[in-house]
Amino acid sequence: MSENRKCPYEKNCGGCQYVSTPYAEQLKKKQKEVAKLLSPFCKVEPIIGMENPEHYRNKVHAAFSHDKKGNAIAGVYKEKTHQVVDVDSCFLDNEKADAIIYTIKKLLKSFKIKTYDEDKGYGLLRHVLIRTGRVSGEIMVVLVLASPILPSKNNFVKALRKEHPEITTVVINVNDKKTSMVLGDKQQTIYGKGFITDTLCGKQFKISPKSFYQVNPVQTEVLYGKAIEFADLTGKEVVLDAYCGIGTIGIIASDKAKEVIAVELNRDAVRDAITNAKANQIKNVRFYENDAGRFMVGLAEQGAKVDVVFMDPPRAGSDEAFLSSVVKLAPEKVVYVSCNPETLARDLKYLTKKGYEVEKAQPVDMFPFTEHCEVCVKLCR
Repeated sequence: MSENRKCPYEKNCGGCQYVSTPYAEQLKKKQKEVAKLLSPFCKVEPIIGMENPEHYRNKVHAAFSHDKKGNAIAGVYKEKTHQVVDVDSCFLDNEKADAIIYTIKKLLKSFKIKTYDEDKGYGLLRHVLIRTGRVSGEIMVVLVLASPILPSKNNFVKALRKEHPEITTVVINVNDKKTSMVLGDKQQTIYGKGFITDTLCGKQFKISPKSFYQVNPVQTEVLYGKAIEFADLTGKEVVLDAYCGIGTIGIIASDKAKEVIAVELNRDAVRDAITNAKANQIKNVRFYENDAGRFMVGLAEQGAKVDVVFMDPPRAGSDEAFLSSVVKLAPEKVVYVSCNPETLARDLKYLTKKGYEVEKAQPVDMFPFTEHCEVCVKLCR
């Protein structure tokens, strides 16, 4: 990897805060940042970086628009705006995904497909989302349209797959609302099975267009491996996976636990999680569609005993209602996987006041060249 790389989009894109910083330097900065936030609670282990910190993103999203001459452009929104910066290739993205987006951009003219204009609310193609399986090699292309009809869609798919035969499924997603959300509610598969599968920590997962699945599969294995290690499972424990998504952590932990209870609010994710458990022939995991905090309060009121709680909340961290329900349930151990060290420090402050002690903190560099960092923390009662 060239240490003094120049990114042609650096001035306009704003996606990578550390684009010109040598990788070893980036790791030092992140280590320092995490240590500053977490040193009141425990010693912070040395950050685990990537051997090859490029092209790690297995989920690539491009917004589509057009220039003043009406030519299609595709890429990222310029920071704090809705202006699209035309990006042909990004050194964080999966290279095949970037090549497919480039091909789509070139095909639009001959198929007379207009890109969407946010100001006028006119045009068809709004976004393209591409997800790739690192182990399976499967590739899903999601075309986000402003209305459900793609002209001569079969020929479009044929032309696209002629250039990229490795595409295994193509899905149309309809987003007809004025919104900054990428995906809409309705979708229709026009080629293949409508999802891809991939392997993580030896388990198979089904990934749909809307599934939450970590974007850096190499480091996800490192992070989840640490989370399981921190739980010290012996095969006798009842484990609760809060915010379980498509069931990743719970399913990976199931081998080493007596039983896993997994909770998730998103209905589609729960459906995928149940499918994933079946695909891996796992019998000791149960999934519940519910708010994790409310669910835990319910368990505590029934006098249920849970030994370990895994929590992997969104960037905003957990709210007090959730944390107080963890305290009510009173597991021996809490393993907190965080994508935001600042909200993690806030939540640890709460938990340490309520009888928990932080034993270990392990930062993992999940997003090289950006300022984000994941941390896995072990708390004991």
